Amino acid sequence: MSIKNTDEAAPPVTWPDGSEVEKSLGWKLNSMFGIQHILIMYVGCVAVPLAFGAAMQLDDHTVAMLINADLFVAGIITFLQSIGFGKISGARLPIIGGATFVQVATMISIGQQYGLPAVYGSMLAGGAIGMLLAWPFSRILKFFPPMVTGSVLLVLGVSLVSVATELVAGKKTGADGSANPDFGEPRNIAVAGVVVILAIVISALGKGLLSKAALFISMILGVLLCIPLGMVDFSGVGDEKIFGMITPFHFGAPEFPPMGVISMAIIMAVIFAETIASLSALSEITGKQLSKGDVARGLSVDGFSGVLGGVMNGFMDTVFNQNVGAVKTTRVYSRYATGTAGIFLIVLGLMPVTGAVIAALPDPVVGGVGMVLFGSIAVVGVGTLKKVSTGDTINSSIMALAIGLGLMNKFAPGMWDAFPEWTHSVLSDGVVLTAASALILNLVFNHTSIADRARANRREDKPVQYSAFL
Repeated sequence: MSIKNTDEAAPPVTWPDGSEVEKSLGWKLNSMFGIQHILIMYVGCVAVPLAFGAAMQLDDHTVAMLINADLFVAGIITFLQSIGFGKISGARLPIIGGATFVQVATMISIGQQYGLPAVYGSMLAGGAIGMLLAWPFSRILKFFPPMVTGSVLLVLGVSLVSVATELVAGKKTGADGSANPDFGEPRNIAVAGVVVILAIVISALGKGLLSKAALFISMILGVLLCIPLGMVDFSGVGDEKIFGMITPFHFGAPEFPPMGVISMAIIMAVIFAETIASLSALSEITGKQLSKGDVARGLSVDGFSGVLGGVMNGFMDTVFNQNVGAVKTTRVYSRYATGTAGIFLIVLGLMPVTGAVIAALPDPVVGGVGMVLFGSIAVVGVGTLKKVSTGDTINSSIMALAIGLGLMNKFAPGMWDAFPEWTHSVLSDGVVLTAASALILNLVFNHTSIADRARANRREDKPVQYSAFL
């Protein structure tokens, strides 16, 4: 009896070389995968204007306008990042841009102190500063090695799992602080479980287009499953207008308080750090090598999102990380698919009724897809960290501390509440804290004389003779 050598039968492993980024899939596939990207990013994108509107006690009509503006700006930024504009802007990668939560606390602080015109004036100025600093900032790309980007991606993926979990299980308490009776509802968890299983099975066993559309198909099947269970409610769709135009400077002429401008400029720098990590991840996933010019053009679009957001009552955008996970999971690397998504987002920004339909997707379905996506981001982070020599105690210590700092707030929410409010946007964001700590520690211990001295000391150390203690 002979045993077949399975190693010889295994197909060769091929890695993307970046060429698929430049291939258009045709308008039908570009549209399908573009819609899939929108379904993935939509909830996270509109959550920013919802949170800001609630904190500023804005009425429902104004919040709806903020959502429209948010989607409109995200569409323009997504198109520019994916397709580009000459040699001026665009990283030209499969990027979905969207509003980041990093800015919310600072915007609320400015709004409560100076008013809404100051919020959007400060955003506009912060975006303009970002556009000016995009090219100089890109020159520090060498200070974002795999040790830094891998730590950020790992923490990001793990942190985002909590977002998916909340969509599946719900919140423990309601808005009034009372216990939520629907928390951990078995029906919701079961629906999310079915969606996850469908996504994995279709992705693993499907071929070609079927495999790549696994997330989209599992989401549609999940919604169909929810209909007979009474979990889909489209009643609010009829209350929305079909078309809704966005009025520039809706809150009045912009104002520019110095502290507000400085705060939003700092937020833009934090967004830059997030974007560099995301661009590095996309480079790893797609195989396309990034130049300093690519990074600079990508950062300049981030800055432009602040200018555009300040004018159109929107928000600063960054590269949406959940969609980075979608690129990894689906293996669809074409930037024309995300560029098409940008066009759809612009249309959505002008059609509130369409946005209301997407917003009606059951949370457990979105959360189930999120579980797959966010786990994929963490896997990319682990793969990136494999490139780092863990035998070097300096690098190991940097990664351990950066990851630990980034995850602290997830295990002890509110631990930074006693610190000055202006620090919350950095300290309470695990991704930002990981990026900042890994970057600073890498600079100190790998790019200064301290690193040379430490490594020289270790080379001079003699092996410990343990037998002496016996």
